[in-house]
Amino acid sequence: MKALLLAGGKGTRLYPLTHSIPKPMVPVLNKPLLQRTIEYIRGYGIDEIVMSLCYQPEQIMEYFGDGSRFGVKIYYCIEESPLGTGGAIKNAEKYLDDTFLIFNSDIITDIDLQKLIDYHRNKGASVTIALTRVANPSAYGLVDTDADGWITAFKEKPKPEDITTDFINAGIYVFERNVLDFIKPGCEVSVEKEVYPGLLSSGIRMSAYKNDNYWIDIGTPHKYLELHQNVLDGAFSYPFMEAEYKNSIVIGGDTYVSPTAKLIPPITIGDGCHIAGDVIIGPHAVIGNGIDIDRGSYIKNSVIWEGCRIGRRTKLSNTIVGINCTIGDYKNVSYGVIAN
Repeated sequence: MKALLLAGGKGTRLYPLTHSIPKPMVPVLNKPLLQRTIEYIRGYGIDEIVMSLCYQPEQIMEYFGDGSRFGVKIYYCIEESPLGTGGAIKNAEKYLDDTFLIFNSDIITDIDLQKLIDYHRNKGASVTIALTRVANPSAYGLVDTDADGWITAFKEKPKPEDITTDFINAGIYVFERNVLDFIKPGCEVSVEKEVYPGLLSSGIRMSAYKNDNYWIDIGTPHKYLELHQNVLDGAFSYPFMEAEYKNSIVIGGDTYVSPTAKLIPPITIGDGCHIAGDVIIGPHAVIGNGIDIDRGSYIKNSVIWEGCRIGRRTKLSNTIVGINCTIGDYKNVSYGVIAN
């Protein structure tokens, strides 16, 4: 089986963090989100990956190459102009055969993919959509089902009075290849708003895989920080994650931490960092690779991306700092987003 990763979005809700990097390359625990997703999928024995790219594709292609460094084989499909989720799926048709998995690249979950695939096959469905339960479904695409798990209706961002379920489209699908015949080639098409309702009206059997696993869309700074707090607290852990982050202090290689610095778990510090004297880090801080933090600074509930320099006696709280930023001495930033 192959997996198609829809990784062409600009990440506008994360701007200006995504000004210089595409959203799928946003770091999650000091690895690109897309790398985390590939490791997660590969753990289920899926080692052929098709990437659908549009925004700044060169960065992604340069980082992942042919995939061999990550234990997979990668095929690339580049959109000259945005084709939407449905158009991107159709654009990758030449690489897809039989049954295949589709994964939106801006979500993080621990859904058991093998159970999802087995469910799809046992149902004999042409499409299976993973559904997840959320507290406030009004901002998402709702999916109605019958008692046997077959999909009966789609509702995109409904009004409060039209909400009939708290299960939403989780952005993970299993397709049979013949479904691609129902998508128009070479034009912008939404799989959620156009393809799925069209399949339903054509009598195509579509099943829903309901689950209560962890699921989050990291498309906003608030959700991005929430994810890291969840991982550090142990509320979520990727299957096959390489380190234990729950209530821990994780420090990378070639990192210097002054004996007078104070580390308050849970935190993680990347490779090649220099943490000067009297610095306080934590709780809930993620420090990227190659970070230099000067004396007396205090960082909590924040994520700092690689290559940054933090000045003397600077305080950061509930803040995201983008790649290669420099923050001067004696600054105080709360609930901020800083990027070049």
